[in-house]
Amino acid sequence: MSETIRVFAGDCTTTFDGARTRTQRGRVAVVVKPDRTVLVHDADGYQPVMWLTRPDSLTVETDSSGFGLVARTDEQVLRVVSNKDSGWVEYPVTEAGVPVGSHPETGEPLVRASGTIRGLDSDVTFPLPAGATVLDDICEACGLPTIRAEAGEAFELCLDRSCASLDDAVRERFDREWDCPDCGDDLRIIRRGGRLLAGCDAYPDCETAFAIPVGVVVDDCACGLPVFETARGRRCLDGTCESFTT
Repeated sequence: MSETIRVFAGDCTTTFDGARTRTQRGRVAVVVKPDRTVLVHDADGYQPVMWLTRPDSLTVETDSSGFGLVARTDEQVLRVVSNKDSGWVEYPVTEAGVPVGSHPETGEPLVRASGTIRGLDSDVTFPLPAGATVLDDICEACGLPTIRAEAGEAFELCLDRSCASLDDAVRERFDREWDCPDCGDDLRIIRRGGRLLAGCDAYPDCETAFAIPVGVVVDDCACGLPVFETARGRRCLDGTCESFTT
């Protein structure tokens, strides 16, 4: 469900009750955000003249004579009542992000925000692997942008996991590539608990498993596992390996 932002404007009386009571009147714009935060702006400066962030309750009433709203948090109360020449509108709102192209089917803009690629006009969302970058190229199969993700190797894949799965790419490249340091069995590429792991094939008899870091394999560790080059430097697949922690 899409979220909305509400804007009320007109000649208003605004009262704030808290540590001290303040009352102001003027032609203002009142912004009500999806989290119920209320911001009252006048013509002076960028900062609201009054506001209440994420109130516990918010009541809004509108009719032909104008509007009134009351926001409350503990002992703080913000009231805005229109006097005349008022109006209000409601708009859909999304998180702002970096533009990364458009959806091949709907044509809507796609933006990157909070670890996902999302459409501005719908609920379409594509989660991004950790550390992934969005490329300028387009997937030949579906037309979505492509990404570059590092998980032992640098893979260039479609943004849509159902079109090209990073798990499948890592599994094809590294499944059974390394041996379990505890029992000698093969390490398999699996996803467990939301994480991509190299886990022992003897599970549950052997519970050894290592999260695959964001980086590329560049060497072999003294312990027999691979060494990864990551944004924070080199490390063993085993994050507790003494070769890199001492």
